[in-house]
Amino acid sequence: MADNQVDNVANDANMSGKRVVRRFTCVNCPLGCDLTATVENGNVVNVEGNVCLRGETYAQTEATNPMRVVTGLVNVSGSEMPASCRTESAIPKALIPKCLQAMRSVELKLPVTIGQVVVPNVCGTGVDVIATRNIGR
Repeated sequence: MADNQVDNVANDANMSGKRVVRRFTCVNCPLGCDLTATVENGNVVNVEGNVCLRGETYAQTEATNPMRVVTGLVNVSGSEMPASCRTESAIPKALIPKCLQAMRSVELKLPVTIGQVVVPNVCGTGVDVIATRNIGR
């Protein structure tokens, strides 16, 4: 990979001794700024295109350790309706498959309440998966 090459793969941005330019569309506000982050040795050294500070923060995180809130469904014994769930906060994007696998391994019992912890400390992240709707009340 040549220096200054534009790349859209986060793992390549962490390559030692390389300079990678990553491009994003910011999703933190309705403006949708086109961001360009320059990453050297796994560290963001420059962000351009942001109108506000939230865009700069987003680009730094997205270029080095992309994070996502994960949503899914969990089976509930005694109910035909599964429980909708989500992580309380964002987790590393690379852990999404393991998080979904952990959610699939759970079967809740009635009643299910909003905010109920479904999977504590999912994938060792310190983030809980919680229910997002009441069932059986």
